[in-house]
Amino acid sequence: MASDLVRISASVVDKKGNFVTGLEEANFRVLDNGAPQPILSFAPMDAPAEVLVVVETSPAVFLFHEEYIGAGYALMEGLAPEDEIALATYDDAPHPLLGFSQDKSELLDAIGRIQFGLGMGQLNFYDSVSTVLDWLPPAASKRALVLLTTGLDSSNSSRWDALVRKLRAQDVVIYSVALGGSLRNPTVMKSKGKKKLQEQSAIGEAAAAGPGRLSFAQANQDLRSLAEITGGRAYFPSTPEEFVSIYREIAATLRHQYVLGIAPAQDGQYHELKVETLGSHSEVIGAGGGDTPEKVFARQGYLAPKP
Repeated sequence: MASDLVRISASVVDKKGNFVTGLEEANFRVLDNGAPQPILSFAPMDAPAEVLVVVETSPAVFLFHEEYIGAGYALMEGLAPEDEIALATYDDAPHPLLGFSQDKSELLDAIGRIQFGLGMGQLNFYDSVSTVLDWLPPAASKRALVLLTTGLDSSNSSRWDALVRKLRAQDVVIYSVALGGSLRNPTVMKSKGKKKLQEQSAIGEAAAAGPGRLSFAQANQDLRSLAEITGGRAYFPSTPEEFVSIYREIAATLRHQYVLGIAPAQDGQYHELKVETLGSHSEVIGAGGGDTPEKVFARQGYLAPKP
């Protein structure tokens, strides 16, 4: 985030879940700690996006990686031609595989060549996300991470706290797609055959390796928090068939984002943000919560620079 501008990516949906299009700068109001702020810049929906896809390749996902790899075409096809997309993986550390390009087929080919780990290994999700944030182009109006991950992390809670602090100083939007749906949902597990249950048990043992005590309940909470902090979404597919519709929804959301800019405070403090949509008479139509005709997805706040 540039010190002279706080950028806020916002998507707006109606009560039926349809994206609200055609909005202009006058249809938005931004509140900084409850106080309205002048909107200094406005980018319409068709502004291009820079999207970094990050795929977990740890032993914890080896047995079910085919669930989502084959559906990757839905994300590529859904993005706008001007959008640029890149690819990275992570296990105990992140690894860049493909730089930003408008050639979506190149990325799909690269995803198909990803190698997944076997055996036991550390799960450094928090630090990996923190590192790849620095790989996003700082000048892009729309910046997004698409995380294909279990969300499991074997490090201590201080690493999560460090990631949250860093995200509050960024303008990136995070879309998390949780892997291992059948493990996250015991009801689904009961409906599987004996061989499948044995495979899932082996995955669970691999996922639990490392010095930290891991749980999918904590991982689910973390993935939801990343989405809430940045104004993105967290998805928890329980079957392989759900990945296609999820990828299409992520692509559609990126195509329907507005980007607003306000001046930051200069006090070094965390500031809560609220984005509202307004009608022709400045009445509030949409907000981040509550019973309004429209719902606005946007980052929760920002860390102001020090004076």
